[in-house]
Amino acid sequence: MGTRLWSEYLIKKHHPHLKYVRVHTSGRHSAVIYAWNEDLSLTNTEMTDLMCFASNYFLPHVCFQVKGYSAIQTDKVPPTDDLPEPVVAAAMSRKLDQYMIVDVISSMFERGRMTFRSYNEKTGTIYYDLSVDYAVTDFDKELVHKYLYEIIPLGSRFEIAYLPYSEAAGNSGKPSP
Repeated sequence: MGTRLWSEYLIKKHHPHLKYVRVHTSGRHSAVIYAWNEDLSLTNTEMTDLMCFASNYFLPHVCFQVKGYSAIQTDKVPPTDDLPEPVVAAAMSRKLDQYMIVDVISSMFERGRMTFRSYNEKTGTIYYDLSVDYAVTDFDKELVHKYLYEIIPLGSRFEIAYLPYSEAAGNSGKPSP
């Protein structure tokens, strides 16, 4: 699976002259590569090279655009923050799959479990359930969102159903079979 971090790593490895690189996806099988060279610009040749690179190295079902790094502000791309090691390791793993994604998020909840519910191929939306035996705070939801964004494949988006804690109580936070 191609994540944001993995994609940025590959771009920087194959285009070391680029000083700033950011990849962002909002789902629906599309992603944008934002980049600048040392002159804080992006030439037409560099844009073409990045488009060819994306076509050859990244997921074939994702439509990539290339923009100058300054468009991050205009496009309101969320900033990147420090991430916990398990999230970074998963995002950089060549063995990342839906099971690893669920395990990484589940490991962050001592008394809970995330499960994969379904995938809508048409919209590129992955649906998850998160059940815990306590009320999930807005802060917890924000962290789950931030971490999932980093480990789901580019071109995808996700939705999480937070099961009411009263339903999760009594089953140790793990969904019943």
